[in-house]
Amino acid sequence: MRLYVVGGQQRGERPLSGGLDWYEFQKGVIAEVDTGTGVGEVRVAYVTPPEACVDEDPVVLFKSATLIGDRFYVCTQTEVLIYEVPSFDRVGYVSIPLFNDVHHVRPTRDGTLLVANSGLDMVVEVTLEGRVVRELSVLDEDPWSRFSRTVDYRKVRTTKPHHAHPNYVFCLGDEIWATRFEQRDAVSLTRPGRRIDIGHERVHDGVVHAGRIYFTTVDGKVVEIDAQTLVAERVLDLAAAAGSDTLLGWARGVYVDSNGLWVGFSRIRPTKFRENVAWALRGFRHVRPTHIAHFDPDAGAIDNWIDLEPTGLTAIFSVHGVPEPSARTMGAAKEKLLQQPS
Repeated sequence: MRLYVVGGQQRGERPLSGGLDWYEFQKGVIAEVDTGTGVGEVRVAYVTPPEACVDEDPVVLFKSATLIGDRFYVCTQTEVLIYEVPSFDRVGYVSIPLFNDVHHVRPTRDGTLLVANSGLDMVVEVTLEGRVVRELSVLDEDPWSRFSRTVDYRKVRTTKPHHAHPNYVFCLGDEIWATRFEQRDAVSLTRPGRRIDIGHERVHDGVVHAGRIYFTTVDGKVVEIDAQTLVAERVLDLAAAAGSDTLLGWARGVYVDSNGLWVGFSRIRPTKFRENVAWALRGFRHVRPTHIAHFDPDAGAIDNWIDLEPTGLTAIFSVHGVPEPSARTMGAAKEKLLQQPS
């Protein structure tokens, strides 16, 4: 099979007071990976334009994306981009002043976009033209109690420490949910009081598949939640399957296939927010590069892993199955072929 893997390319580490800053990225990358051969090909390499980022040393990478049909919704720190696949022609773009540390975007049934705006601890619903429909705090507070509507947050390097750090948006029917990194849970934004306690280490994702919700924890676990009862059914421990002497990396991004699931792992690098990687601060004989790993739940084993650093990916945020060509796409390709000179 083939997968799209979304993330970023790191620029060189640079000294900071007390250590090195690993969170220095220069480019958003989408790679297409053949899981049979392990070969990856860059389909998109993107740099944010100056008007939509900080003026000096901007951080540029793609965060978690959503693929629906032939539309690929991706985001940078301060932008939402929509691509048509498989051509990867860009067909949409939104960037507004309240975007800061955007982590995920997904479309709604109404044609709007839900954006996990981590820097302001909120989820924002916007139109494709960039009009704000509503702002949903992921905390029990007014969304603007700690921020100002007059500031262009695309020009603000960071608002950390975040109180919640919402990093993923998912829907159960018409109900909107957000995954909260710091609280290690997910909360309903449209039915207050409903909460999924994920626990374990800090969390990402919230992939809904076949009546289950899949969350990753940064230390290499996938927590499978029943979408009806909102209770954990099982915890899949990829770190244990890899062995106690192997550091898989920072787990983030999951795709469920017919034989198990693919999980993204980003190589662990020094960070000034060391509390986020306390679980990794012990001796490992083997440290994996940035890669995707396939886990077979029945066997409790990792049966495939693919190094993605040769493609330029040094951080992974989401993993997606490449869709079969639609009739519209196949028809367009045939028309293009017929138009070519003989």
